[in-house]
Amino acid sequence: MSLILRPSSIFDSVWDPFEGFASALSAFPAAAGSETAAVLNARVDWKETPEAHVFKADLPGLKKEEVKVEVEDGRILQISGERRKEQEEKNDKWHRIERSSGKFVRRFRLPENAKLDQVKASMENGVLTVTVPKEEVKKPEVKAIEISG
Repeated sequence: MSLILRPSSIFDSVWDPFEGFASALSAFPAAAGSETAAVLNARVDWKETPEAHVFKADLPGLKKEEVKVEVEDGRILQISGERRKEQEEKNDKWHRIERSSGKFVRRFRLPENAKLDQVKASMENGVLTVTVPKEEVKKPEVKAIEISG
């Protein structure tokens, strides 16, 4: 973060909150290059209800065919995909490219009570919802013992 001051006037100062941000990200090998924004923009919410663990990921502009949901050994839920760069036509003149493209991967270790064989996923309006049902917590059975005497 830096403050840029021009000598002409104090009122001409411009603060750029993103200055140096891209170079700081280059320290992460998986986030280098054009994939930086895509890796960082795969936002996921995880909530637990009495019945399930629910994951919601904002994936605007992606089709369900471009997203993969997998459960790996060790109870790892993996959400991955790729947003492809728009094809450039010979006569096109680009003025600005801000939408991210590239691959993204998010991984979550699921708790012991997750039913891995019943995971469901759906996608609507650019929001991926993954539901992982939970095993019912069995209450210990209490048996009354009659006291003699």
